[in-house]
Amino acid sequence: MPAPIIKVDAISKSFGTFKVLDGLSMQVMPGEKLALIGPSGSGKTTILRILMTLEKIDGGQIQVDGEQLYHMERNGQLLPADERHLARMRQKIGMVFQLFNLFPHKCVMDNVTLAPMLTKGVARAAAEKRAMELLDMVGLADKAKAMPAQLSGGQKQRVAIARALLGEPKLLLMDEPFGALDEITRDRLNDELLALWRRSGTTILFVTHSIAEAAYLGERVIVLAANPGRVVKDLDMRPLKQEGNRCKREDAAIVAAMADLRTALERAS
Repeated sequence: MPAPIIKVDAISKSFGTFKVLDGLSMQVMPGEKLALIGPSGSGKTTILRILMTLEKIDGGQIQVDGEQLYHMERNGQLLPADERHLARMRQKIGMVFQLFNLFPHKCVMDNVTLAPMLTKGVARAAAEKRAMELLDMVGLADKAKAMPAQLSGGQKQRVAIARALLGEPKLLLMDEPFGALDEITRDRLNDELLALWRRSGTTILFVTHSIAEAAYLGERVIVLAANPGRVVKDLDMRPLKQEGNRCKREDAAIVAAMADLRTALERAS
């Protein structure tokens, strides 16, 4: 059995006197698609920000791809990670935000290729070649020279996903990636995202407020309780789906799982 790509061991995090996470532990396996749901204050986004090294932990340990995230091993001892170590670990991780974060003055191609060219030294020709492959995968090959203002919300989010994948991350974090979109666009992008995930094989950890989205996209769904954030349910969706995480929203097993998740979420609130 492969080792977890993410191993979170008893982490804690506070903002002032408010304890967001207290002794939280969880694991994510390579290639897994894991959804996090929970009420406000359960630490969903904080977990992603911690994994992206945008917030530091107060206690506990995290391993990403077999390496300590916030610690360095020196002569058998664990020492606090320095910025060089954090920067190297950060290159293993991609993130897609709810509000796209595209550069408004740069075209789609430049938005997708800029980060790997600057942070990893990827040559422009190689970056643009891979960018066109990814834009084709997300159905936007004809928009490579378009400006963000010329795109719909759904198209902007697909650009953000292509940008994150161009860095070939071991782990892709997604924070409410479709929360700002209308329901019809959201459902369509859910379908497109599932197809993309099957082709990429990337490990995905995503936060959503939608029980239906979590059940439809996730191979596992973790429900968090609040004050402080802690795991109250870890539901494996794979036995309820066909190979390749395939299912229909109206499948009886999926509807039943949604009811189970709703009960857990109500108890956690």
